[in-house]
Amino acid sequence: MNTIQRAVLIRSYGGAAAVEVADIPKSEPKEGQVLVRVRAAGVNGIDWKVREGNVRNAFPLPLPIVLGAELAGVVDAVGTGVSHLQVGDRVMGAMGRLGAYAEFVTVNAATLSHTPDGLDDVGAAAIPVAAVAAWNSLNHAGSIQSGQRILIHGAAGGLGGYAVQFAKRAGAEVFAIAATADTDYVRSLGADHVIDYQTQSFEELVRDIDLVLDYVGGEILDRSWQVLTQNGVVVSTVSPDILARTPANRRGLWFMNKPDPELLERLAEEVASGKLQSRISEVIGFADISEAIERNRTASRAGKVVADFAL
Repeated sequence: MNTIQRAVLIRSYGGAAAVEVADIPKSEPKEGQVLVRVRAAGVNGIDWKVREGNVRNAFPLPLPIVLGAELAGVVDAVGTGVSHLQVGDRVMGAMGRLGAYAEFVTVNAATLSHTPDGLDDVGAAAIPVAAVAAWNSLNHAGSIQSGQRILIHGAAGGLGGYAVQFAKRAGAEVFAIAATADTDYVRSLGADHVIDYQTQSFEELVRDIDLVLDYVGGEILDRSWQVLTQNGVVVSTVSPDILARTPANRRGLWFMNKPDPELLERLAEEVASGKLQSRISEVIGFADISEAIERNRTASRAGKVVADFAL
C-alpha cells in the first residue's frame, strides 16, 4: 500500500516561490473522520493570504502546512463513529481548515455533503466555500428583506456571483460592482445596477444603501461608509480589522465562514438542477496550483478557478 502522496504546501511564509509540490505521508482517518481521495479542489484567496503570512497573527498555523480550503472527491476509508458516509461515496465540502491540496485528505465527516448526481467533481469543488459564504455573509447582519438596497463589491467573483443571485431572489435592489469585462455577466445574474469600477466611482453614483458586502477590502472598505443609510451596515469577509476601521456612528461586521454541510447540500442541488448559476473561470492541473494561487492575488476574474487532480 502506497503511504506517500503529493501535496501543495508551504514551509515558510513568502511569495509565489514559497509554494511547492512535495511528498508527504498519507494519514488514516481517526474517530469521526473519513479519508477522501481528492479529485478536485477550489482555489481561494485564503491560500495566498496564508502563504504571505497575512493572517498569521489572527490565525496562527504550524508550518509546514498544506494549502487548500475546499474539495470534492470519493470516500476512501471511514473512521470509527461515522455512519452517514461509506467507502465509495462522492462527497464535497469546505475543510473548515487548510489541507485540501493533497491526493488524500482526512476530513471531519460532519463537514462533508454528498455530491449530487448531476454535478461532476470539478463543478462540486467550486461551490463549498463561495456559495455558503455568500449566503451566510448576506444574512450575517440580519435576514435580507424585500426592497432592501444592497451593494456588492467583487460581484463577479466566486462569492459575489452567488451573492448577487441570492440578494435578487430575496427581492433586494442589487447594486453590483465589477470590472468592465464582467459587467454583462453580473447583469445576467440579476443585478439591477452594475457599476464598472474601472471607469466609475461607486461612491459618486450610489446612496442610501442598507447593506454593503465587502468581498474586496483595502480602500474599498474605507470608501464604502459614505454610501450607507443611517442604519446601514458593511459586512466584510476580507477585512478582519473592520471594527477598528468603522467610523463613529457606523456599523461594520466581520464575517468568517464556517462549514455548513446542510446548506451546502441544498445549494449544490440547486447548481446541479440549473436553478443557481455557478461559474468556473478556469480548470487547472495539480502542478499549476501555485501559479493559480498567485493569479488569485494579482488579477480579478469572474467565477472560480478549480484544480482537477486528474490533469
